[in-house]
Amino acid sequence: MLSAAKKEFIEFMMSADVLRFGDFVTKSGRNTPYFVNTGNYKTGLQSSKLGEFYAAFIKETVGDCFDAMFGPAYKGIPLVTTTAGALARNYQIDKPYFFNRKEVKDHGEGGNTVGAPIKGHVVIIDDVISAGTSVGESVKIIEACGAHPSGVLLALDRMECAGTAEKVADRSAVEDVKARYAMPVVAIADLSDLMSFLKETKDPELSAYQEAISEYRRKYGSK
Repeated sequence: MLSAAKKEFIEFMMSADVLRFGDFVTKSGRNTPYFVNTGNYKTGLQSSKLGEFYAAFIKETVGDCFDAMFGPAYKGIPLVTTTAGALARNYQIDKPYFFNRKEVKDHGEGGNTVGAPIKGHVVIIDDVISAGTSVGESVKIIEACGAHPSGVLLALDRMECAGTAEKVADRSAVEDVKARYAMPVVAIADLSDLMSFLKETKDPELSAYQEAISEYRRKYGSK
């Protein structure tokens, strides 16, 4: 049974038009019946609420057993900022955060990161993992500063194998990141939660997508 917290998060994503159902094509060329675009969070209220979801999940899974948070540019920047504020406001967990620039600044303070000094155990705050490239770049930045990447926190785990429509890898990008960097990757919600939500919903338009998503998972889902 889907927990109340996960149900609320899925409904929140839908209300912000971040989670949509229909007929879409991903960057990998796969036809998917659902799509997630966290770039659609566009208001102050949405940003504040999103930070509260991330903060609550951090409190539940990590507590205060980390030293700093990192948000990879670009989508990770507002995520880490709103999460840090919600953690301090709601749970009195006041942690430093930082993010990177896509281009190294050659004037002023210079460098390719902005925010707190990078040290200790660092949690990476991101939206989804598609190919693991962003995580790899984040790990390089954190380790280059002598700090230790200790985990990744996502909004949604699609639980699907990496690759393309024709070539399906043996494991998901999330599983690959876990194995490659020997650190946990956790998500506020995942595809199993989404399928439970569709099964339990009383909205016939939404429940109609159950079979399409089940078929998509059978074709591309990680084992």
